[in-house]
Amino acid sequence: MRARLGPWLVAAAVAVAAGFALHSGPRTPAPITRGSPAPEFSLPGLAGAPTSLSALRGRVVLLNFWATWCKPCEDEMPAMQRLHTALAGTDFDLLAVSVDTADADVRTFAQRLGLSFPILLDPERRVSHQYQVFRYPESLLIDRDGVVVERYVGPRDWDEPLYLERIRALLGSS
Repeated sequence: MRARLGPWLVAAAVAVAAGFALHSGPRTPAPITRGSPAPEFSLPGLAGAPTSLSALRGRVVLLNFWATWCKPCEDEMPAMQRLHTALAGTDFDLLAVSVDTADADVRTFAQRLGLSFPILLDPERRVSHQYQVFRYPESLLIDRDGVVVERYVGPRDWDEPLYLERIRALLGSS
């Protein structure tokens, strides 16, 4: 009788261990898509002071992830600057999160292109991973309630009427 129970006991123990292993490990976070709450973060800015998403609650935010070595990122920066200028004085914030490891490279890049919008530093890519960003540039449009309205993969001409109208609609003005 013992010889017959042995394999069953081993199989049951293996099944219990496998079930425990499958349900106790780290869980993959849900994808961040339209309708998802934007994860909270705080990052230092190129200008020094940290910026947190929670401090911008009640404002519309375009959160852009980029790198100085990314040619499409560089190509979209002038349009981002024009968008930032066009919506100055409204409840709109443009945050550009650099994943570069050297602050000096980011500073030189921003000066060369004449960028005046806030640039945040994420050299360890902690926030970019939190937002599930692995390609650059990638941007998320976040509404006043901190909810992702849209996710954009790849460069955009941010000052085109399509984007300006979308952001102005979220701001409640046209």
